[in-house]
Order: sequence, then structure tokens, then C-alpha cells
Amino acid sequence: MKIGIVFFPTVGPRDKSAQDYFDEALHLVDLAEDLGFDHVKMVEHYFFPYGGYSPDPVTFLAAAAGRTRRVRLGTSATIPAFVHPVKLAGKLAMLDNISHGRLDAAFGRAFLPDEFRAFGISLDESRSRFTEGVEAVKLLWTTENAEWNGAFHRFGPVTLLPRPVQQPHPPVFVASARSLDSVAAAARSGHHLQTVPNAMSVAELGERIGLFRSTWSAAGHRAAPQIQLSFPCVVSDSPDEARRKGRLDEQRNTAAISAAVRSWQSTSSSAYPGYESLANIGGRDAFDDKLADDKLLVGSPDEVLGQLERVAARCGDDIVISLGVHSGHLSVRDADTTMRLLAEQVFPKLLTSG
Repeated sequence: MKIGIVFFPTVGPRDKSAQDYFDEALHLVDLAEDLGFDHVKMVEHYFFPYGGYSPDPVTFLAAAAGRTRRVRLGTSATIPAFVHPVKLAGKLAMLDNISHGRLDAAFGRAFLPDEFRAFGISLDESRSRFTEGVEAVKLLWTTENAEWNGAFHRFGPVTLLPRPVQQPHPPVFVASARSLDSVAAAARSGHHLQTVPNAMSVAELGERIGLFRSTWSAAGHRAAPQIQLSFPCVVSDSPDEARRKGRLDEQRNTAAISAAVRSWQSTSSSAYPGYESLANIGGRDAFDDKLADDKLLVGSPDEVLGQLERVAARCGDDIVISLGVHSGHLSVRDADTTMRLLAEQVFPKLLTSG
């Protein structure tokens, strides 16, 4: 099991300045490098405290690349629908070069109506724009004199510079939280999977992982599939303190997503069946239920070790875990403590038990 960190800020100017948040996050990047974490990832969102401090994860990851030599750097995920594929392929290829081949490129459809409205793009086009965008980026990475004549973009013949360091291209992940069709399509295309257990039931997570693995196998891909799961995480020597802080963080994160999805009350799209129900996402405090189902990794080092072992037993010990250690609501000292306790007291035991 590989374990890294993912940054998903859920704060705005009333909580903390963006400058302070990024200073804190880059401190934690240094810590991830020093303590042996596998990777650092950053999301892409706009406008709301729900991820809005990160409209361009590549910018943050380029800063992280300049101060690290070992950890992998991942988008979580960048949105092809919101940028021309020539621009996106070039930005990601630059990052792969700056980091000496440490990029993991995850792509997502996006799901917030306000974001699509701002870019002047129809929600109904999201899947086709996503598919075309990813394939066009891969073509630019791998083909000289590349030409594309799609539904949304046309270019070529052009040869992208710089070429990616990783050949034939950086690992490609698809971020999917709800759609089984997206999971199956990713596996058929040979794309790895990123998903969020917090957004589904334990049974639904098992169904998605099983579908991904079986579809990948049926497609005959030579490489082993990668599955990345993201979890909020708070660790303390005091279990009560960890749960108190974890509950606060979960409540603030839920409030942030509740505000961001409110427009689903008056929005519908055939590309997002059932998403209208997201408007009720903040209706109750589900911290205890989520903790019991290991959707949140919160507690003492031994308690979180037990949670990680249960996750591995359910999902496979080859999964990659991304820990949300700093949404911005708890202090950076809390995130620092979480990472140090994991590295010093959890990772060695996890390796031994594995």
C-alpha cells in the first residue's frame, strides 16, 4: 500500500488568506518528501470555498516540484472541458519535465453547475468533452505532427514541445465518484482510477472497485491497474482530540460542499442523473457513521492503522491511499502532527502487517 497526501482546500478569505494556505501546504509538501510519503496531489475547482483556492493544480504542483526530488505529483483532477487540449497537454508536459518524470495526470468531468456556467459550457456535453479532451491530450503527448478534428476542438498538424519525460506518456487516471459507466470506460481505455469513499456507501465502493478490476482484466491491459482512494485524515496521540478535530473538519467540509452544490436545486442534466439529490448533502451530521465505515481515517495511530488494514482487506493491499490532511480549518500544526505520527507509528507497522 502506498500512501500520500491530497490538498483539497475548503476555506475562503473569511477563514484564511490563500497566501497563508499555500505557505502551509508547501510546508506539508516538504514534510511529505522528508517523511517518505508516496505522493502529493491537488484538486481543481473554482469560486467556492469548496476547492476554490485551487483553480490550477499545475501551478501548485510546479512549486512542489521545485522543492522536492522524490514524491510523485498528481492532479486530482484537472478538467479537460475547461481548457483547450493543446494548452492542457503542454502544461502537464512541462510539469513532467520540471519534476523529472514524477507526474500522475488525473482528469475529471467536473460536476458543479456554476463552474460550467462560468465557462459557457453545457453540463450535457461534459462526458463527450471529457472523453475528447483526454484522448486529444494523449495524442499530443505521443504523436508528432498530431492532427485532431473533434466535436469541440480542431488542431494540427502540430508537434507538442516539450515532450513528456515519461514514455509513452505519464500515467493517466480518471476521477469518478458516482458513475459506474465512467469507471468501466476508464478501465477499458487503460486509465487508472481515482475515487472518494466518502462520497458513497461501502457496498458502492466495493462494486466500483470490482467493476474496474474485472473490466481492466477483460480488456487485456499489460500494466497493473492503479486505484487511488482519498480519505480525510486526522491523527493524534489522544483519540478524543483526534475525533473532536476530525468532526469539526468534516462539518466544515460538508458545509463547503453544501454551498457549492446548492445550484443543483434548480439544475438538471441527462449527463448527471440523480445529482439533484446533492442539494440535500448537508442535511445531517454523519461523522460517526462515516468513521465507523472507515470513510474518515481519524483517531490514534493504532486506530488509524486498524482502519487502513480494514480498507486494504476490503479493497486490496495494492491500492494507493491519498490523505486529506489539511483542508484549512484545522491548524497546520495538526496536519504536521498527523503526518509525523503516520510516518513514525503507522507506516512501519503497516509494512510489517502487510
